[in-house]
Amino acid sequence: MSSPRLEDLLAQWEDTYKKGLLSFWLLLLLAQRKAYPYEMKDAIAEISRHTIIAEENSIYRALRRLAESGVLGSELQPSETGPDRRYFFLTPLGRELLAAFTERNIRIFQHPEVDFLLEQATTPSRERLKG
Repeated sequence: MSSPRLEDLLAQWEDTYKKGLLSFWLLLLLAQRKAYPYEMKDAIAEISRHTIIAEENSIYRALRRLAESGVLGSELQPSETGPDRRYFFLTPLGRELLAAFTERNIRIFQHPEVDFLLEQATTPSRERLKG
């Protein structure tokens, strides 16, 4: 069982970590398909296995920032239930950015030496949490 202090520290760290990863999850979603902002909140939660819960305002800010930088494009498409919807998609630059970020910051955890260090560093803690 973990202490309240540990839970508090973990929550603070995860909050900072997750805010920085919203762009990654948006790009990962849009690498799979076009999407409009309203559906992105649930889609990001699903693909992140519910570890990222993004507020709609945060999604809109990130979309605006990424579109202004040329990473995303958008297009209006008719909706069957109301006004046209703006669908976002990755541009070629966005695909390159996602690939480079993933290689540099995500795949590093799959490297055998890094995996070994992680295993070494966390095994005693995991065993302690089980007991």
